[in-house]
Amino acid sequence: MGSQSKSFQPFTKKRKLGYALGIFTESLLYNMFYTYFLTFLVQIVGVTPAVSGVVIFLSIVWDAVTDPVIGAFTDRPGVDKRRVMRRAILPLALVFALSWLNWRSILGLTSMAGVVVLYILLTMGIWIFYTFYTIPYYAVVAEITRDYDERTSIRSLSSLLNAVAVALGNVVPALVTTVVFGHAVTYFDVSVVLAVLALFLGFLAVASLKGVWLEKAEQPPEKLNRGAVLRDTLRDFKAIVRLKPFKFFILFVFFFLFATSMIQSSFSYSIVYCMGMPYDTGIVLVVASLVVTMAVVTPLAERFAKKRDRRSSALLFVSITCAGLFALRVIGLDAEIGGFRFMVILLPVVCAVGLGAFWTLFYSMAYDFVEIDEYVNGQRRESLITAVPQFIQKLGSGAGILCQGLLLSACGYVRTTADYDNIFSPVTDPKIIGGMANITTLFPAVLLLLSVTGLVFLKTTRKNMAALTERLEKRRRGETTTDEGLEPLL
Repeated sequence: MGSQSKSFQPFTKKRKLGYALGIFTESLLYNMFYTYFLTFLVQIVGVTPAVSGVVIFLSIVWDAVTDPVIGAFTDRPGVDKRRVMRRAILPLALVFALSWLNWRSILGLTSMAGVVVLYILLTMGIWIFYTFYTIPYYAVVAEITRDYDERTSIRSLSSLLNAVAVALGNVVPALVTTVVFGHAVTYFDVSVVLAVLALFLGFLAVASLKGVWLEKAEQPPEKLNRGAVLRDTLRDFKAIVRLKPFKFFILFVFFFLFATSMIQSSFSYSIVYCMGMPYDTGIVLVVASLVVTMAVVTPLAERFAKKRDRRSSALLFVSITCAGLFALRVIGLDAEIGGFRFMVILLPVVCAVGLGAFWTLFYSMAYDFVEIDEYVNGQRRESLITAVPQFIQKLGSGAGILCQGLLLSACGYVRTTADYDNIFSPVTDPKIIGGMANITTLFPAVLLLLSVTGLVFLKTTRKNMAALTERLEKRRRGETTTDEGLEPLL
């Protein structure tokens, strides 16, 4: 059997499950961070919402800029993606846990500038190790298989397990202030639990890939020239971004993450102030509704993608979320039936319809550009193709949290104390409450309209990709081909 055919052997069910469990390593930490870190900085450390948003945004943007560099590095001959993943897991877990300590209190810091710099550095550490794990984790699928539906299937199982990871990453931090064995649970306690779980499952995922033939890992390593790496990365980055359909993919990804990160980081405030529910009860209902809906949507999005294509599936489910958010703003987050504030269930359900489809389809949609890039530029750059969308993803996510913090401050919200007792200050000002409702519904809905627009113009359909793949196979065999019919992609 030739070396090329080895790389296309089907993924066994055991390996697929082991690989899919690796989603916990990134999703547990990702979800706790995006849902609670702004709240932690504002309510516990005592940083203003606007400055907290800036802290998170700067750390994410710095990491986003390094994504293409890390992607280009893991694409180099002789680089084993499994080894890169394995080396990142332990430092990721350690830095993540340390970031949830109230260093302002521990070190007795009186300068807010010092507090801000410290948390920027800590969060930068989270994201750099996160990237060293996630880029090879996602990119390895495009190296293992080129089958359109198998890629969707692998990502679908991972996305289904991601629903459980979302639950743990959101529900477990809700235990903060709960007394266990006479000790009040803190964000740090929760972060340690999730970090240890992420550590174990990350190593399990790497072990599941042992023995899988990876073409680039077997190639002779190239001598590393730092200047050449940066130059080549910039050149390759430009080549990928210039691919005709990529600008529409960027539009889809950026504004989807912009919208959903704004909603996710607003959950705590919308529960307490807009819905008027106790935080402990509300957050559990929100997360339970979110997770159950994502678990239901994931196989539906996969089935629709296999029946039609990934782009059509994403368009359907993201459009539902977009329309739903507009409807929720009209109805009002304080709406009730029989005294029950049902938005605590309906809001996360509406959000999860889009989220479930996005995380099921996003990376497999990105894999299409590996083939487009090979056809146009003659290279296969799996890691960089994964890194560039992550670059856009992080810019969108960072922008969402930044805007959430800025808008929260613009509404007039100010935290009056900074400890684990009575985390949320009483608020009755209609301007603040109305602003929080807009941050959770109206603003994200407008952003999702832009995301949907990107999907409408994105032409990486099954039909177009099948035509391109057929021509690409002919090229590999040395046959002459034309570009006729591939205009939507080229």
